[in-house]
Amino acid sequence: MTSAVKSSALQQSMVKIGLLNPKSPTNVGGVMRAAGCYQADAVGYTGKRYALAASHRGEQYNTDTKRAGERIPLQPFDSLTSMLEPGMKLVCVDLVEGAIPLPHYVHPQSALYVFGPEDGTLDQGLIDQADDVVYVPTVGCMNLASSVNVLLYDRLAKQSDIKASDELIRQSRDTNNRVKVKS
Repeated sequence: MTSAVKSSALQQSMVKIGLLNPKSPTNVGGVMRAAGCYQADAVGYTGKRYALAASHRGEQYNTDTKRAGERIPLQPFDSLTSMLEPGMKLVCVDLVEGAIPLPHYVHPQSALYVFGPEDGTLDQGLIDQADDVVYVPTVGCMNLASSVNVLLYDRLAKQSDIKASDELIRQSRDTNNRVKVKS
């Protein structure tokens, strides 16, 4: 492998989402849909609440209507930090004093974004390990899936190489949407 090719491979962007002990299959399904829309590479979770709730509720609460789970792995982990790969930054996303407001945050090329549970917060030990800690400015707190959507949208919106086009719209929209702006 030439050094130029190797350097290019090392610069490749990677985005992973880590969920600390999520409880709701509805929210995890929403996270999976967001992961698909914003091209995340993987989603991992800790704890037993999600798997237990999903086994009891089944498909009724599946909100991954775009079936991103068929392309993006959703895996359990004992520790979310085990999802990290060389060169990847650990970014905790939570309403934590001293955190960086998301509008001011510069996203790293490769990151593991870790989110707390719907009814709790991230552990101090995990916050202490983070390369960065960010928060989404709101009045009140959003649910897990909403927070992931906002974070991933912010990451995409801040990329300088976004190519807006009608082709992107056609690829992204639902099959029931064929509306056009009047010329």
